[in-house]
Amino acid sequence: MHDLGRRRFLARGVSLAGLLAGPRRLAAQTAPTSAGPADPRLIEDLVAANRILVDQGVLDGYGHVSARHDRDPTRYLMSRSIAPELVTAADIMEYDLDSDPVDARGRGSYLERFIHGELYKARPDVKAVVHSHSPSVIPFGVTGVPLRPLYHMSAFLGAGVPVFDIRTASGEMTDMLVRNPALGRALAQTLGARAVALMRGHGNVVVGASLPQVVFRGVYTEVNARLQAQAMALSATVTYLDPEEARKAEDSIAPTLPRPWELWKRKALAK
Repeated sequence: MHDLGRRRFLARGVSLAGLLAGPRRLAAQTAPTSAGPADPRLIEDLVAANRILVDQGVLDGYGHVSARHDRDPTRYLMSRSIAPELVTAADIMEYDLDSDPVDARGRGSYLERFIHGELYKARPDVKAVVHSHSPSVIPFGVTGVPLRPLYHMSAFLGAGVPVFDIRTASGEMTDMLVRNPALGRALAQTLGARAVALMRGHGNVVVGASLPQVVFRGVYTEVNARLQAQAMALSATVTYLDPEEARKAEDSIAPTLPRPWELWKRKALAK
């Protein structure tokens, strides 16, 4: 009876292999599709951005930087889960805005990739994102002392630097990591239209209209935090940039961003 039943089953065109193939076909249908090969120059800049941020003391063995795909704004590019200084072009992966990898091929992804996907969803103007544990910035996320621009290179901080508290966003104790879309959306809401948001007890997130701009902002957020702490140690009175000064300074510096970028990139890729 068993053999007879099996023959009838197969005669109807149904096989065990076919049943097992069904879920695989469904997975293939629902997996995000690729936007196609990114501009090789964008890949090179993304590799350089990782290494520059390490050289400048913003990233170390942790942290990550991404860029929106040049072919499709609903895709972004970021390294597989690896120390930033070790990133090569072969490590760059494509993600959709839900932060699902397009073609993982067994490569691991950063747990906090949802920071990037949700920021790209919320901010169409953003083309690059950095998440770091920039050390001088950490105290400003836990003391209630606002991070404010005190010199012209950090003028982009003039719009304010909010603090994201993951405990408030989640409603419970967490491991401090933005490991799902809901927390990524909450972080994006905290950032709003600004360039930088601090993450209590964790780090910060920086956004920009290009990789050179976001790297510049990541570097000078760290520098400003260090200088602000030094200034506050010297005096209870610190003179910060007026909002109009900050606006004018940022406009003045914007055309010069290729200058440090070219220097940093040459040094980073020469190693």
